[in-house]
Amino acid sequence: MAKEKKLVEDITPMSEDFAQWYTDVVKQAELMRYSSVKGCMMILPNGYAIWENIQKNLDAMFKETGVENVYMPMFIPESLLNREKDHVEGFAPECAWVTHGGAEELEERLCVRPTSETLFCELYSDIVQSYRDLPKLYNQWCSVVRWEKTTRPFLRSSEFLWQEGHTIHATAEEAQERTIQMLNVYADFCEQYLAIPMIKGRKTDKEKFAGAEATFTIEALMHDGKALQSGTSHNFGDGFAKAFDMTYTDKNNQLQFVHQTSWGLSTRTIGAVIMVHGDDSGLVLPPRIAPTQVMVIPIAQHKEGVLDKAGEVLEAVKKAGIRAKIDKTDKSPGWKFSEQEIQGIPTRIEIGPKDIEAGQVVVVRRDTREKTIVPIDEIAEKLPKILKTMQAEMLERARAHRDAHTYVAKTYDEFKDIIENKPGFVKAMWCGDQACELKIKEDTTATSRCMPFEQENLSDVCVCCGKPAKTMVYWGKAY
Repeated sequence: MAKEKKLVEDITPMSEDFAQWYTDVVKQAELMRYSSVKGCMMILPNGYAIWENIQKNLDAMFKETGVENVYMPMFIPESLLNREKDHVEGFAPECAWVTHGGAEELEERLCVRPTSETLFCELYSDIVQSYRDLPKLYNQWCSVVRWEKTTRPFLRSSEFLWQEGHTIHATAEEAQERTIQMLNVYADFCEQYLAIPMIKGRKTDKEKFAGAEATFTIEALMHDGKALQSGTSHNFGDGFAKAFDMTYTDKNNQLQFVHQTSWGLSTRTIGAVIMVHGDDSGLVLPPRIAPTQVMVIPIAQHKEGVLDKAGEVLEAVKKAGIRAKIDKTDKSPGWKFSEQEIQGIPTRIEIGPKDIEAGQVVVVRRDTREKTIVPIDEIAEKLPKILKTMQAEMLERARAHRDAHTYVAKTYDEFKDIIENKPGFVKAMWCGDQACELKIKEDTTATSRCMPFEQENLSDVCVCCGKPAKTMVYWGKAY
């Protein structure tokens, strides 16, 4: 019993130290281990299986919009990177460079890709000649390297997994339409699969992607009241096209520059799932993204018939399309329960001699710990409904938490007081002057998260300087 108790004690309560709680959950749920290279992580089966489900479902959503997958090199020649000035300046502090091949010094340094805009530009400039070649809707699943000073598993690491979409179009209107379309795909995915509600909007010019004409974002609120940028979609206009001579001949036989977009979502979404849904017992995975949706746990499995009946239940739920496993180890039931809870498996089925005698099983939800008695011959019908209800309720709880921690500030004193004492989003009006944005960050460490598509007129004046306001902005401290 003492050993079972210690399994949970290894997780620091989130109310005591949220950052340590997060690290403990990541380790105890066996999602990753630190590598010998600072800022890099070894993603373990439990963590990678979550990423596989993210990749599989998001990739299907991409393909429904006409996107095709490709793969590009991980090395970028320095001369190629330097062809877009704003882009290279934005990434320069984070670039990792290869200077030698074997024992020989390279004639030109190679950048280990921090992102692949320049590689796609090189490809598109070579394969596109006519309007008939457009649009090109490409995406790649890969890893990128950004030499971060401060790292945290999944949220910010020197190497991370992601997808990066890069599309080119004949007109500015088509590029803008694709930019917003992919942002909506991200928001829909996060709500439908991760059970995380998102705020959609445009980044300020200060916060936009290096080299972009406009950056759009989905922003989520974590349990501790900090914001997390969860996916971005960029409209590059024709800036990269001019730098890389990406032109096409239109229907009138006139030479035109293409218009470009880029969009990405990474393994930091795993961090979002942990911080939005987790509790002091560990991970809580939404059913639709969980690698294992139910763990069958035999009770008193040494007794005759228990393992056989538990195996029958396992096969029944598998046939119903549920991702299921059985824990037949010789650990005690309490230890098995703790492991299932730490790993965030959405439900467990408890079945022992008394249950078999009564022709029933006990289904326990991970999020609420609600227990439901289900007849054995109805488990294949009832369990999918329990999982569907759990998925919907997790989204609604996350939305309720976000809304309860979203505040309105009309004066600067009110703004500073909220930022200091009430973690969460702050909605406030802004004049559009970057000087006010910088002052707010200097005074409070809060940053502009986005200018939401759903605008509200909270006041006629800027919360910082008192001049006429132009837009409502979500502000907050962020990861």
